Amino acid sequence: MIQIVHRTSYPVHRRRQAPPSVHPTSYVVTETNAFPNSFANLDTTEDVRYHEGSMKSRMEELEEWGMDVIFGRAHGFRAWAMRCMLRVASWFFYLLIKVRLFLFRRRLRTVHYLGTFVVSVGNITAGGTGKTPVVELLARTLTERGRKCAILTRGYKSADLPLPQEWKNAQGKKVRHLPKIASDGNTRYLSPLYAGDEPFMLARNLDGVAVLVDKDRVKSGIFAIEQLGSNTLILDDGMQYLKLKHEIDIVLVDCGFPFGTGALLPRGTMREPRASLARAGYIILTKSDGKPQDNLIAIIRRYNKLADIIVTNHAPDYLENAFTGERKPLEFLRGKYVACLSGIARPESFEKLVERQGAKIEIRRRYPDHHWFDQTEMDAFVQRCADRAIDLIVTTEKDAVRFMKPDEMDVPIYFLRISIQITQGKEEWNRLIHNICAISAPQPPPQWSDTL
Repeated sequence: MIQIVHRTSYPVHRRRQAPPSVHPTSYVVTETNAFPNSFANLDTTEDVRYHEGSMKSRMEELEEWGMDVIFGRAHGFRAWAMRCMLRVASWFFYLLIKVRLFLFRRRLRTVHYLGTFVVSVGNITAGGTGKTPVVELLARTLTERGRKCAILTRGYKSADLPLPQEWKNAQGKKVRHLPKIASDGNTRYLSPLYAGDEPFMLARNLDGVAVLVDKDRVKSGIFAIEQLGSNTLILDDGMQYLKLKHEIDIVLVDCGFPFGTGALLPRGTMREPRASLARAGYIILTKSDGKPQDNLIAIIRRYNKLADIIVTNHAPDYLENAFTGERKPLEFLRGKYVACLSGIARPESFEKLVERQGAKIEIRRRYPDHHWFDQTEMDAFVQRCADRAIDLIVTTEKDAVRFMKPDEMDVPIYFLRISIQITQGKEEWNRLIHNICAISAPQPPPQWSDTL
């Protein structure tokens, strides 16, 4: 009997008894590593202690100051001196990029080919392009067209598991070299703490799609093929991951901030120079706000004359209560006094989206990307909003999975559910999907795991 745990909007702290879930014939999981359906077995108190035990506040203060330096918001001699040092470091970073690309291009470093279709979704800037909704749309579309997809992701800032997961194959043997299994497509096993916020989102929103977390995406890919029967691997944030051969490279460019600050890391926010756009087979322009992007397309064509270009917009669908799952239409925001709470790379775009729905933003609280919210922060912020007579708190879906439920819910907390709308290049998108779905099922060599 196959029991599928459907996605739920409840975050990890909502403790309720979940039914057991069994994978057909090939999977055995112990009680210590399974967190199905809202993760009833997860000790959230331990999660809080884990983060309180770190020097989070001091490190985040330094991170915020560093971002102010990069974006030119910090002034004074110390900020100027830091920018000069970072500029020099960026030159060394540029040389490192060129050497690394040369080594992979000449096959002086190993590139693994797994005999399965690999689609990379990435960017040339550090964060803020809206990659997760695009990955979700791609995986859902391919699944609806009959492909068995697995998303391979790094799980940025995810914690190590206190106890390793276990997986037994069809013969009952324990599988070695196991990635973290956020979802096998039927059941979710990890909380946001151990999966990472974005992998958890993908696992929650995508039924029938496996989500595997590991820095070694080759290992994850082999597991997906051998143990889950996947025939399409989606490499999340994979443009710079060259150890695994990409059949298709999809590169995202944010229309509002296409090339970051214009400088390479660490002085700026670019992971690679603009010329790296030449590696893309498809370029997706995100957050277009429905505006024509002819000027940006002309700039991109200087570096890539052949790639199909697809223009999209991040459109809000509805509001969802972060703790009860109650949904509200977007009209609910009109005329409301709200507080925006976020820990993402580019909070400005999120806040503008809220304002476009007619809300009046009274409080804007921004944290660094992937910030983990503890109980004290949530209680203090909710109290502050209650004192200001705020109607509701609005956050992002990615942030909502990292929230602890406040002791007093004087102000409701909703997240804005976002979907991707293709405004230009629907034919190119359909061609991309067709090219992937037209590939016949692969015949991979057996027992790859034994060679690792």
